[in-house]
Amino acid sequence: MATRADAIAKVREHFQSGGFLKELDRRVGYQTESLNADKADALRAYLVENLQPAFAELDFKTHLIESPTGRGPYLIADYQEDASRPTVLTYGHGDVVDGMVGEWRDGLNPWQTTVKGERVYGRGTADNKGQHSINMAALRAVKQARGGKLGFNAKFIIETGEEIGSPDLREVCEAHREELKADLFIASDGPRLSAERPTIFLGCRGGNRIHLDVNLREGGNHSGNWGGVLANPATILASAIASLVDGKGRMKLEILKPPPISNRVRAALADVEVKPTADEPALAEDWGEEGLTAAERLYAWNTLEVLAMSSGNIDKPANAIPGKANAVLQLRFVVGTRHLEVIDAVRDYLHNNGFPMVEVSGTQRFAASRTDMDSPWIDWAANSIRATTGKAPAVLPNFGGSLPNDVFSEGLGLPTIWVPHSYPGCSQHAPDEHILLSVTEEALTIMAGLFWDLGEAKHKG
Repeated sequence: MATRADAIAKVREHFQSGGFLKELDRRVGYQTESLNADKADALRAYLVENLQPAFAELDFKTHLIESPTGRGPYLIADYQEDASRPTVLTYGHGDVVDGMVGEWRDGLNPWQTTVKGERVYGRGTADNKGQHSINMAALRAVKQARGGKLGFNAKFIIETGEEIGSPDLREVCEAHREELKADLFIASDGPRLSAERPTIFLGCRGGNRIHLDVNLREGGNHSGNWGGVLANPATILASAIASLVDGKGRMKLEILKPPPISNRVRAALADVEVKPTADEPALAEDWGEEGLTAAERLYAWNTLEVLAMSSGNIDKPANAIPGKANAVLQLRFVVGTRHLEVIDAVRDYLHNNGFPMVEVSGTQRFAASRTDMDSPWIDWAANSIRATTGKAPAVLPNFGGSLPNDVFSEGLGLPTIWVPHSYPGCSQHAPDEHILLSVTEEALTIMAGLFWDLGEAKHKG
């Protein structure tokens, strides 16, 4: 009789034989840069030439959905085994950021996988081709171990526009709500807490970009002839920002802050240590909200970051007072923040406190969301991972960054469990993107265990 250990052994054998890396290499070879308009054919080919045949081998029925806004297509894959069994919905994205050819170490080609020591380099290895490939391989191992059965029903949606903000994912999911109906959402993206510790996160922080513009006059004016009698927009802008966030990253305006951290969230983060590796940046010793741990600041609090500032010519500064200054800030926020009020509140605050000349506008807003911390699926997933690895996984209320979790948690009403297979130092969105062999092998076994346990569930929900 097949056992959980058989499924894990099969997926481990697939990894150790080199089979998994060969699959990943083929997928990395598709230059699926969604930011580049001339890669539309590659986005479609990735779904049609690679993923559809792979899903067909697993007995999934698949079809493509065209983007309502003319962006990259979507793939929906559906496997129905028994209506009385649970149904899991899984997500991934086939698009990647720019390949940055010529910028990788040792002249590496981003469009093929290269193993150097513990690292497997290639664009998309971490974000996200490697991660959805792990989940597909684990499904296959469970199906093989159970003699052609999963023990549950499974659905996938793969998009090709995540790196440009998933512009119509919500619209597509809403239009296909019945087709995507499930009991549980399990997917993989983003990094673990660390390479050593398996992680579950339940959602993501949201983000608001806040543009501050001070446009006083055209061109510059000689600082000797006009200094002291002309207002300097750069000085005004710096002071305006300082009225919102101090020199230690602490927000001054209450509307920018989240509600108090709940006891449930504090308890989940009590054993979470944010500990960068040697090749990652060291944590600032005295930065961010007072009285919080590093984990609470990163996963349970808001931050206001200055992303960019500009005034004059920093490379060739002239002896002149600039005529304009501009900055882009970003509020990263957790569930419960009154984020829809932020832009108007910042504008009113600045205009009423000596900065009426600062123009305030907002762009690129994305929502914060998370699964209810009391969901029984959380303990179920954590227990499964512990049974496979012997490690207690970190359970984070949300990912520090952003993903389209709200589409699934709020739009489709599903409990969302994210099990990331990367790590913080993976260089996603940069040259030298990579995954670690050790993390990849462990991730394959984790997902085989999770999928096996889902097939052992006594009833739906």
